[in-house]
Amino acid sequence: MSFDITATAKRAAAVKHQIAGITSAQRQALLLLIAQNLLDNVPQILAANQKDMANAEAAKISSAMLDRLKLDEHAIHNIAEAVKQIAFQPEFLGSISNMQPQASGIQVGKMRIPLGVVAMIYESRPNVTIDAAALCLKSGNAVILRGGKEAQHSNQALASILKQSLHEMSLSSDIVTVIPLADRDVMATMLTLSHTIDLVIPRGGEGLINYVTEHSRIPVIQHFKGVCHLFVDKAADINKALAILENGKTQRTGVCNALETLLVHTDVADEFLPKVAKMFESKRVVVHACEQSIGYFKAALQANEDDWHAEYLALEIAVRVVKNEEQAFEHIREYGSGHTEVIVTEDFSLAQRFVKEIDSSVVMVNASSRFSDGGELGLGAEIGISTSKLHAYGPMGAESLTTQKFVVFGDGTVRK
Repeated sequence: MSFDITATAKRAAAVKHQIAGITSAQRQALLLLIAQNLLDNVPQILAANQKDMANAEAAKISSAMLDRLKLDEHAIHNIAEAVKQIAFQPEFLGSISNMQPQASGIQVGKMRIPLGVVAMIYESRPNVTIDAAALCLKSGNAVILRGGKEAQHSNQALASILKQSLHEMSLSSDIVTVIPLADRDVMATMLTLSHTIDLVIPRGGEGLINYVTEHSRIPVIQHFKGVCHLFVDKAADINKALAILENGKTQRTGVCNALETLLVHTDVADEFLPKVAKMFESKRVVVHACEQSIGYFKAALQANEDDWHAEYLALEIAVRVVKNEEQAFEHIREYGSGHTEVIVTEDFSLAQRFVKEIDSSVVMVNASSRFSDGGELGLGAEIGISTSKLHAYGPMGAESLTTQKFVVFGDGTVRK
């Protein structure tokens, strides 16, 4: 099977004005139609996903990948609900901000506009197909989606719903393209199409991110791994800390907002770590422990340098006892990936320091890292979590897929 990505990108660029030019009410109607069409086609989506799951299980892919790949009726309802949330978010396209008169007599402001054509490259999760498409449509962008081969049947079933919805709204189907194969040559060519594609967002394993970053001639927003830390301070409420740790590490392991390293202040290690050991044993969590913490666990492995860098995406965690908050902060600065960091403390001043000094895209006080998610943070969904600061940082919603242009108003005004 062959696929002409160059022609596809040209067609997307040629029709991007359609989605940018429709009204807010029309964009909302399109998104609500997508949500309804998802609900109306649950059996077809599940049948396609079952093919992908069977192939993935036969290929013996990891449990984390299987978890990301699997859809059920509840998951599809959640995807549709996310699309509805995006549909009802306030309109921002075309808004003009900071209009200011200048001494010359002109008035200058900035208008929010779409980026143009967004290319999304991702692995495993079929829900990303809908989330990314909905966010791009809300922000007035055309989108080209390239999913992984393991989700090929699911993605094509979802693509047909997107195409159907565009057709029912009398819009070009070229506004959204889901590439029907996961060919590396197609992706390599796509990364050279800087004249027709405006932004590339890779979302997946570190190998994929590195490949896209190294080979793209198009601006890239990176979504690197989530090495998320929980620091339990000496002033922590131990019960809160235990609940946040259990939720962050064991609720769902194969996601980028799961906890990967636990840092514990030495003053509370004797009280806290035995409770942790008991919980980890019941949950069958594999522990990689430092010299100061290994004695608290029955079957812990000795942690090494690689463990501080590790994104396990499994029932596995690194544990370190730190002598004070300064050592905890230093550890996070050295090993954090810019994703999400959490402190548990009742010391308000320390919490404020953590929020100000930890330079991660999401910082949390007394809350689970599992809230580091576009839907939970009020974005409806996310197209990714940017761990680089240009031009977005952290979970990216629809507004992050726009930019601003200057608009100038005069009255026959000329420069003197």
